[in-house]
Amino acid sequence: MRISCFLLCFTLFYACNNSERKEQVADKEATTQYLHQAAFQQILDSAQVKGAILIYDAKKDLYYSNDFDWVKQGRLPASTFKITNSIIALETGVVENDSTLFEWNGELRALSVWEQDMIFRDAFHRSCVPCYQEIARAIGAARMNEYLQKLSYGNMVVDFSNIDLFWLQGNSRISPMEQIDFLQRLYEKQLPISDRTSAIMKKMIVMEETDDYKLSGKTGWAIRDGHNNGWFVGYLEKEEQLYFFATNVDPQETFNMDFFPRIRSEVTMKAFEELGILE
Repeated sequence: MRISCFLLCFTLFYACNNSERKEQVADKEATTQYLHQAAFQQILDSAQVKGAILIYDAKKDLYYSNDFDWVKQGRLPASTFKITNSIIALETGVVENDSTLFEWNGELRALSVWEQDMIFRDAFHRSCVPCYQEIARAIGAARMNEYLQKLSYGNMVVDFSNIDLFWLQGNSRISPMEQIDFLQRLYEKQLPISDRTSAIMKKMIVMEETDDYKLSGKTGWAIRDGHNNGWFVGYLEKEEQLYFFATNVDPQETFNMDFFPRIRSEVTMKAFEELGILE
C-alpha cells in the first residue's frame, strides 16, 4: 500500500512538473522570434547533407534556421546524450569528478582510442561508448528515468533491457529545439542540479577556446536500420554575446561517409560565419 502511494505521488509530481515545463516553453515561444536562413540550406547543400542548422541568439531571443519543421522533430540523441549522462552520473555519485578513472579491461573495442585507461573528462571528449555504457548500467533504469524526468530531457524510453543503448537505438527522441532548451537551462543554472555538477560540466564540455570565442558542446552519430544521423550541439560565447546551436543532418546518397565525423561541426561554424558572428 505504501509503495502504491509512493508511486502515485511520484507520478503526479512529475506529471505536474512536465506540465509546468510545457507551459514555460509555450510562453517563451509566444515571444521568441524565428528567422529563416536560406544561406544555411546552401551550406548544407554544398556539404551534400540534408537537415537543419539551428542557432539561438540568447540576447535577442532570436532563432535562425533553414528548416523550422526539421528542428521540431525528435531523433535519437546519440552521443549528445553524454552531456546528460555525465550530469546524472555526477549527481548520483556514480562518477566522483572529471578525473575519475575508467580502467580498460583489455577487450577489443570499436575504436582503438577507447582501448586504454582514461579519466572521465577524456572519456567524454573521446566519446567512449563502452565507458558511458558502464556509467548507465551503474545508474540503473529507475534512477535514470527519475533524473530524465527531473531534468525534462527530451522523450527518452528507458528500461532494464536497454539501459546501455537507449540513446543509440530504439524509440528515444529529442529535437534540436529541445537540445537548445536543455543547454540553455544548463548554462543559466536552471537545471535542478548542484552548483558543483554544473561547474564540472561547463568546464568539461569546452571544445575550443581562442582569443575571439569559447566553444562548448558535443557531437553525436546514430545509425538506425542503416540510416545515419549526425548531431552537433552546444553554445558559443563571444565577448558579451551567447549563442546556442543544434545541428542535425543526414548524409545524401552521394556523400562520402569518411567526412561525416567532421561535417557536422564544419557546417555549424560556416553558419556562424554567415551570420557574421565569426570571421
